[in-house]
Order: sequence, then C-alpha cells, then structure tokens
Amino acid sequence: MTQATHPDGFPDAIVAEALAAARALTPRTPVFAISGLQGSGKSTLAAQIATRAETDGLRVAVLSLDDLYLTRDQRGQLSRDVHPLLATRGPPGTHDVALGCEVLDALRAGDDVALPRFDKLADDRAQDAWTQVRGRVDLVLFEGWCLGAVAEDEAALATPLNALERDEDADGRWRRYCNAALRQDYPALWARIDALWFLQPPGFDIVRTWRWQQEQAMVARDPARGGMDRAQLDRFIQHYERTSRHLLATLPATADRVIGLDEARRPVVA
Repeated sequence: MTQATHPDGFPDAIVAEALAAARALTPRTPVFAISGLQGSGKSTLAAQIATRAETDGLRVAVLSLDDLYLTRDQRGQLSRDVHPLLATRGPPGTHDVALGCEVLDALRAGDDVALPRFDKLADDRAQDAWTQVRGRVDLVLFEGWCLGAVAEDEAALATPLNALERDEDADGRWRRYCNAALRQDYPALWARIDALWFLQPPGFDIVRTWRWQQEQAMVARDPARGGMDRAQLDRFIQHYERTSRHLLATLPATADRVIGLDEARRPVVA
C-alpha cells in the first residue's frame, strides 16, 4: 500500500525511525547518511530528522554532498586538463572528497569547523555562507545523491549510455575518469558513514520530473537569477545517469535501510 505523507515531508513514523536508528549508533558523534537520486527528498528528510533531534535536546550538524562540489575554477581547470564535461558539477570526480573527510573528521572529534555551502544558481561555493559549528555535536546528518556509490566494471564503460556520452565523450575518457574517482577517492568518504539509508525511486526516468520541480523551486525563490530551461536540464541530468542507474542496481543490497518511493515521492510500504 502507499502510505500518506505530510505535504512538506516524510511521515512522522519514518522520521522517528530514522532518529532512533541514528541514536542507536555506537560512535559518540555518529554520521547518519541519506542517499537518493536527484529530487528524492534527501534534504527534506534530513531537515525533519534534525528538527526532531533538536526538539529532543540534541545538537545536530547537517552536511550535503552538494556542498562539497569543487569550485567553478577548479572544475574549469579539470575541463581543460582532463575533459570538457568535468566543468559540469555533479558526477563523481567533481567533489572535494578531501574537504568532506576533513569536515566529518572534525565533527566526529568535537572540533570547531565550518560547514561548506554551495550556491547552485551561481554554480560556485558560497564562501560567505559557510556555517560555523562550535564544539561537539551529538549527530551528523550527511545527505547526497550518490552516497555509497561504487565503481562499475571497466567493460561496462565501453558502450555510451545516452546522447551526452555518445556525442561528447565518444572515447570514454570522461566516464573513465568519473569511474576511477569512485574507485580511488570516494571510498574514504563513504568509510566515515556509520549508517546509510537509501530513498529508492521507482526508476531513473522519474528523476527528470523531480529535478525539474527542484529547478523551478530554486528559481521561484530568486527569480532574478534565472535557471535552466527544460532542454538544459535534460542534458544536465545525463551527466548523472550512469552513476544513478548503477546506484539503483547496487545500493539496495548494501544500504542499512531502503525506503521505496512512488512517483509522488510518497514512501511505499509493502
């Protein structure tokens, strides 16, 4: 059956279950992670858990993988040195993994730390918006679109998956770089996660609808800054498609909890 959800978030029962699972973790400052494809509601669930935890008297820090994107200048350098497609944020290889490890280690140690923030409309880090965390927190909530993703077999990279790969990565250099980053760099970040929940969509195709809704919401908050049109967004999503499809095929077997979602993002309970 499909379980009803609040207009602005997940059912109370799921929020309570997530917080209970996080509090049951053994580290003094555990890292509870939420993975899910674009638009699946990761940040919404993280915010709900944080609110519930703070109501219970806990100090919480929330970190998004999106806030770890390399700067526009750094991605520009990669686009010149490695492949032009690396100018676009999103795929593995466009995050500052070392920064993420540093921030999570500082939070776990109880040190003062600044949480990075990324401005998606500006497509760059929002240096003046970093959040200062002073002293130990009781819980770290870490959410991101590809948390827990693993590399594909090299043989799987040979055939282009979509028009972007076929037309703009004909030799496979970009997708091999992204896959190598998943194999070599990201495991250190994933190793800092104590529990991982996966918000599982009904399939990859719904991401186009969900991400379009996200884009419209961002623009509505700041209309003067504009945003992507539908064609630009469709091309943008193709950068994520390979890792997203592989994640759908692999993460349900390794996540600590899988929350199935219907096309309206409502949790589906068997």
